[in-house]
Amino acid sequence: MEWLLLDWMGKPAWMWAGFLALVVGLLALDLGVFNRRDHEIGVRESLALSAFYVAIALIFGAGVWAWLGADSAIEYLTAYAVEKSLAMDNVFVIALIFAAFSIPRRYQHRVLFWGVLGVIVLRAVMIGGGAALVERYDWVLYVFAGFLILTGIRMFFVRDEETDIADNRLLLWLRRRMRVTPELHGHAFVVRAAGRSGRVRLHATPLLLALVAIEFADVIFAVDSVPAVFAITTDPYVVYTSNIFAILGLRALYFALAAVIHRFAYLKQALAVLLVFIGGKVFAAPLLGLEKIPPVVSLTATAAILGAGILWSLWRTRAEAGPPR
Repeated sequence: MEWLLLDWMGKPAWMWAGFLALVVGLLALDLGVFNRRDHEIGVRESLALSAFYVAIALIFGAGVWAWLGADSAIEYLTAYAVEKSLAMDNVFVIALIFAAFSIPRRYQHRVLFWGVLGVIVLRAVMIGGGAALVERYDWVLYVFAGFLILTGIRMFFVRDEETDIADNRLLLWLRRRMRVTPELHGHAFVVRAAGRSGRVRLHATPLLLALVAIEFADVIFAVDSVPAVFAITTDPYVVYTSNIFAILGLRALYFALAAVIHRFAYLKQALAVLLVFIGGKVFAAPLLGLEKIPPVVSLTATAAILGAGILWSLWRTRAEAGPPR
């Protein structure tokens, strides 16, 4: 068991193994207990499941405090809040994907669940690559910061455009090269079906295409969120764990958010300001004679910006509020 004490990306292997074991246990509990049978997840159930994941994330944050210290714990909480907030835009895209493929609500959780497995691998690759670049080339962090500032400015001023998922180039490419059934086959991603020649072969179902589209969307959103978290902390362990816990919680919260996403009309502007702040503090730190802006300042500013955006959105859309299902 000596390998558990080996250093891996700045942390002993047992810390990484413990985190991955916790995630696997949560996913097994989700699929084997909470959602053993396909069913429509209502707003109340979604909120309860999300509260469970938030509680686990906060308990893990307490562990980060105990093992790595207060600064790392505050960076973890800040990164968690930023990742969870930036991923809110993903909720709208996921809803469009489910609508484009006519995925019934009772099968949507299954797609999101298996999508998380892909996210765990994809984020590990992106964060590992980002950590290696930052460690070897200090100036890469300033590139990330500049990218965040430009992204924030564009997000603030550019209005959303209509998105036609059906015309996505990746999905069109897959449809041309894969055998896809015209209809769903329960919750199956792949089935054996007869083609035009009458020969029985493996066919993908629209459920698999929806899963691929969601994974592709996550990669696109990670281009913003991963640099944002690296601008908060360069500790790969804090970056990865905060990312995964935020995504786990957001997928659980999807069914509640999808019903009330219109109530967060001004959150995009708040996120834009947040990106500019996160990128700006990277440039501001050396000008102020600091190695980096204190974590507590970052956490306080993040909470203030997001809180203001959420409260202003809820106030301006209060006439559209409705009772939860």
